[in-house]
Amino acid sequence: MENSSNTAAQSIRSFRVDIPQADVEDLRERLARTRWNTGVQGVDDWSRGVPADYLKELAAYWADGFDWRKAEARLNDFPQYVTEIDGQDIHFAHVRSDNPDATPLLLIHDWPGSFVQFVDVIEPLSRDFHVVVTSTPGVGFSGPLTSAGWNTGRIARAFTVLMARLGHDRYGVQGNGGGAWIAGEMGRIAPDRVIGVHVNGLVTFPSEDPADFVGLTGAEQVRLERLQRFRDDKMGFNIIQSTRPDTVGYGLNDSPVGQLAWIVEKFKEWTDTAKELPEDAVDRDTLLTNVSVYWFTATAGSSAHLYYEMAHDPAARAPRERGTVPTAVAVALPSDVAVRRFAERDHHVVRWTEFDRGGNFLSMEQPELLTEDVREFFADLG
Repeated sequence: MENSSNTAAQSIRSFRVDIPQADVEDLRERLARTRWNTGVQGVDDWSRGVPADYLKELAAYWADGFDWRKAEARLNDFPQYVTEIDGQDIHFAHVRSDNPDATPLLLIHDWPGSFVQFVDVIEPLSRDFHVVVTSTPGVGFSGPLTSAGWNTGRIARAFTVLMARLGHDRYGVQGNGGGAWIAGEMGRIAPDRVIGVHVNGLVTFPSEDPADFVGLTGAEQVRLERLQRFRDDKMGFNIIQSTRPDTVGYGLNDSPVGQLAWIVEKFKEWTDTAKELPEDAVDRDTLLTNVSVYWFTATAGSSAHLYYEMAHDPAARAPRERGTVPTAVAVALPSDVAVRRFAERDHHVVRWTEFDRGGNFLSMEQPELLTEDVREFFADLG
């Protein structure tokens, strides 16, 4: 990893999303030629995966109703760039506030999201922050990966280099899900530069100490039960990507319907449980923009390697020092699993906000709630 003091001389290249029309037509043709899985007769719910009738309707809309060029134009409303860090291209949007003294704020997405996750919050956040939105190495326009070893620590170090390269010496970080892990790690790596960490969709784990379970509230017990159900019944994607990312990548990279199902299932399971369908929680065109980014960049397999790296990183399982950077945790009550005592064990939690709606993709589901919570947290840091 380069020394941040030498970053000024490093190249930052302008970038625009510009997918060839031949690729757009190829997507439509592949969707039209889908060989559909028959499933099991009489099973039409989500218990065994994405229902065929639902997926067929969504795929048909992706082919003939969704306007990629309109989505592409919206993405290009934001100034975007690419720079190489540690041998890997890193794609990011950089939207400066009209206030020259605004605090820089780095936004980090989760899997299977992308920088598309933040399109609804960039403009409102830019009123108070210089907003930097990254694409995680191996995902979307930061992919494919050029080398192995891109675990959470390496990504966090790369993002600290990026912020230094942009001239941001003191800044905040916001991340959800896997992005929350990267955000917290940045606080550990650069506590002199990261002024605060805001996270949502945080996953917390109890230790083996029985005392961890004493005095839990009813709501916290529900969250632990939810975590256990996830580990018992919803970890298939994680196990596959943690062990054989290339094998699953071949299928996802060749079949747009396979890629669509792989992603939309997570948006069903990780969004507000009160919503019946993924597009009830997240705008359907935005959801398909996110899937399209994975498809057009051929980064399904590349993104899966992030799980492999974490599963094979000894540092991920080693005891870590408690973070010292002020941390805010936003909890979506219908779906999150975070327990405050476990979060405080690992992080310097100074703000804990609970929302009665939303899920892991809060920036897409409840952008106003997230924007206001982020704004208040960093305003309180003064």
